[in-house]
Amino acid sequence: MARRHHAGGYELTKPVYFIGFMGAGKTSVSQYLAKTLGLASIDADEYLELLEDRIIADIFAEEGEESFRDLETQYLEELSRRSPRFIGCGGGVVKRPKNITIMKTHGYAVYLGVTAEEASHRIPNTDSRPLFKDIETARRTVAERIPLYEAAADVYVETTGYSVPEIADQVEAILLENGILVKED
Repeated sequence: MARRHHAGGYELTKPVYFIGFMGAGKTSVSQYLAKTLGLASIDADEYLELLEDRIIADIFAEEGEESFRDLETQYLEELSRRSPRFIGCGGGVVKRPKNITIMKTHGYAVYLGVTAEEASHRIPNTDSRPLFKDIETARRTVAERIPLYEAAADVYVETTGYSVPEIADQVEAILLENGILVKED
């Protein structure tokens, strides 16, 4: 049973980055935690799209993945310098060593694990995801990225078979235990 908190009474000592493959629940879990704990959260991809005034699929199509990754790094760095919050990162953020360094330097990374099959069930429209062409491509991408996620992560949380509140409860307990989430005095 998920614990319910009254909003407020908690603070983050540093940014918490949610990393993992698309469909792992990075945005859902970070928003759920923010709402239940009375803290801020932001989806890094949505932030990028807002400031660039175009969607990621268009950036990929018009300028290629490398240009998108440049923007991703720029905005990750910017978000990392703001007051601590939950940050749902794009699935490929770990492809750049500089991004891993940014996360290690400024915050705490939570790797939400998911299988390609589970991700395909969770994502309602894979057409909007430039790197989710089909299940085989997704399986290969997950396999290629696992070592990168593991290198970037401070902690791993499995999401397959768990609800957002259950995952959030696990993450909350880990953050409290490690002094990343603290009760305000």
